[in-house]
Amino acid sequence: MTTANAINFTKSELTKIFPPTTGRIEYRDTKVAGLQLRVSSTGIKTFSVYRWGKATGKPERVTIGRFPEVSVEAARAKATEIVAAFAMGESPSEAKRKARAEMTFADLFDLYIERHSKVHKRTWREDQSKYEQYLCSEKNGINLAAKKLSAIDRTDIARLHAKIGKTHTITANRVIALVSSIFGRAITWDIYDKLNPATKIKKFKENSRDRFLQRDELPRFFAALGTEPNDVIRRFFLISLLTGARRGNVLTMRWDCLDGKNWTWKIPGDQSKNGVPLTVMLSAEVVELLSQCKEGNDTPWVFPGTGKGGHLADPKKAWKRMLDTDELSQLVQRINQTDQEFFEEEGDTLEKTLLRAREHAKLNGIDTNGSRLEDLRPHDLRRTLGSYQAMTGAS
Repeated sequence: MTTANAINFTKSELTKIFPPTTGRIEYRDTKVAGLQLRVSSTGIKTFSVYRWGKATGKPERVTIGRFPEVSVEAARAKATEIVAAFAMGESPSEAKRKARAEMTFADLFDLYIERHSKVHKRTWREDQSKYEQYLCSEKNGINLAAKKLSAIDRTDIARLHAKIGKTHTITANRVIALVSSIFGRAITWDIYDKLNPATKIKKFKENSRDRFLQRDELPRFFAALGTEPNDVIRRFFLISLLTGARRGNVLTMRWDCLDGKNWTWKIPGDQSKNGVPLTVMLSAEVVELLSQCKEGNDTPWVFPGTGKGGHLADPKKAWKRMLDTDELSQLVQRINQTDQEFFEEEGDTLEKTLLRAREHAKLNGIDTNGSRLEDLRPHDLRRTLGSYQAMTGAS
């Protein structure tokens, strides 16, 4: 143990201490054993505890903080806790080193992606997207990525869930499910030895979505789709509707999975939702569309694209373009029915023309209800096929 000058630590006594000309000098408190004050030549005064460590078999120093930012009373209280830990055979300094080296949630997520998500989930990119959008930014109330695992508790997860749920209830449920899965893997891998903090979080109620193209909407949908200038995208939407397959499966459809003779499409197990291979029967209309897709296409993909995967990426812009085209057509018809005329101006984009049509209708009191195919998503094409099959009595 080092030799230190013994004094009764009080604010006035510690304030009067002058720094040494070189090096540093140490003082020990006469009230709390182990509590010391180190004074450097620069005038910095730092509280610490210096005791023999049973766990390590050598003297250890645990820094508490600087005086006067840390008061004498606070330093004594903290020193008492540290001394008690030493007496029980613990090593506070070692605990602090472990805490500094402990994995953050960001570290755990990287491990989760590499060891689990990429290996077992086709949708691992969705996990990555949720993490980047909701788990590593203060805008959602808590930056989970920056926190040490031991510092994360159920309160943090509940707060995050509530914050996201103010605007996106279903997304909030999915994000918390991802966090729960990540901690679950950490427990399995013996990285995390506490209870999963994402369990028992009350989820938001989710209403089943039942949107599909109604009978009066189908002609509008086909008319708008017929104006789509990109043949690949137009055929993609048509085949999505006519097969009822999931969007991701259609996007990654390969020629080697198609059997033209038997009119079947085999979706591999690693690409199906439940991991089981799936065979989809193809109608004559789909077979005809596929023959059109084959013309001039020497790639392995039915729907080639310029992205990293080589196939068509999610065509969100094209979907919006189709809905805008339909709405513009509906507005122009209603304007013309009032004996007014609306002309497209040369050089205007679809968006600008649609905005002008909306403004024209508003200024002239023209009813615009139902002019847009509201709340229609690409996934609703799958539900559309299923709904009409059910109407016809198909199993």
